[in-house]
Amino acid sequence: MTNRSKSLASSDASRRLVLAGGAALLLAACKPKAAEAPAPKPVRGGPQTIAAAVAGDWRLPADRARDAWRHPAESLTWWGLKPGMTVVEFWPGAGWYTDILAPFLQGTGGKLYAANLEASDPVATQIVDAFKARLDAKPKLYGKVEVTAFGPTSGPVAPPGSADMVLFLRNLHNWMAAGIADKAFKAAFAALKPGGVLGIEEHRAEAGQVQDVLAADGYVQQAYAIQLAKEAGFILAGTSEINANPKDTRDHPFGVWTLPPTRLSAPRGEPARPGFDHAKYEAIGESDRMTLKLVKPT
Repeated sequence: MTNRSKSLASSDASRRLVLAGGAALLLAACKPKAAEAPAPKPVRGGPQTIAAAVAGDWRLPADRARDAWRHPAESLTWWGLKPGMTVVEFWPGAGWYTDILAPFLQGTGGKLYAANLEASDPVATQIVDAFKARLDAKPKLYGKVEVTAFGPTSGPVAPPGSADMVLFLRNLHNWMAAGIADKAFKAAFAALKPGGVLGIEEHRAEAGQVQDVLAADGYVQQAYAIQLAKEAGFILAGTSEINANPKDTRDHPFGVWTLPPTRLSAPRGEPARPGFDHAKYEAIGESDRMTLKLVKPT
């Protein structure tokens, strides 16, 4: 832990770079009389199952094409997503998972909090504004997504103890580079109800190696991620190989971003290099990923 703290303290430049780049219904108090039929429960418009949300025709074709790598239906089912839940999605980006979560929760009476970037600079503000505009354009589909913020100076991502599930979806390496990984776990822990689930999908480094605390290549040791979660108070409930890719050798010239979908051909921030051969990396596909389920103790 000492080495990790020292390295984090010296990473101001990396932090600036990274930071620039979501109630169940109450039961009836009395049973209906024998001669009366129960009143039907109101059903909102929208998908009633995870599978229907994943199959939604509102999702972009390019996003649906990545289901073979990200396995959203299998992952969300394994994490335990249920109708009517309150969910917090950290750093939703352009909304790849939001396009599944928001319609499902809207359709089943749930609630989504999107803890987006802290709008501390023009780039972050542009990303957040574009995300909000996308949601506002289809209110019947997405419902009322509560957009909050997560970053170095942000407050709670959701009301304390309100969430059934929190999701970290391929962002832990960014928070490590920015020195706010510990804060992310603490914010998730505070938002969750006792017994609530933290689901993690993250690029997985080769086991047994020394973890770069800034995750410069985008890969994180599974054991390291679990340790960070335990330090915040979580209990490991399970690991899954749903998002594993044994073809990923993790030794790519421009880190995990050499692989699809980013496909870098030069270091981040530099112009693309003409003639770079992507064939080897296309054959690998997307990264090998850990899939973790952690629980806030009851």
